[in-house]
Amino acid sequence: MAMVAPRLTGYEVGSDLASLALTTSQDGLITLTAEQLRIACKCAHCARARIDQRFPADFPGIAIVEVNDLGYGLNIGFSDGHNRGIYPMSYLLAIASR
Repeated sequence: MAMVAPRLTGYEVGSDLASLALTTSQDGLITLTAEQLRIACKCAHCARARIDQRFPADFPGIAIVEVNDLGYGLNIGFSDGHNRGIYPMSYLLAIASR
């Protein structure tokens, strides 16, 4: 029998804006912190900052201020003004498995 990878079926930002709870097709619940997500951003701006060694090692106190569902992933806006990152569903699951 073939194994089917879980899919994300829903999400909710925590009341303190410090986490994102993801519901999977296999009735699982995954919680990622805002800091985990901000550090994991792969947008061009963050990639360049990493190359130039200007990317912070952590983001203490960062909050999730906006989430837009794009169908294949989520666009997440953070309290530091960064809102360029798109997190495909498969990438969110990969972050959770780290």
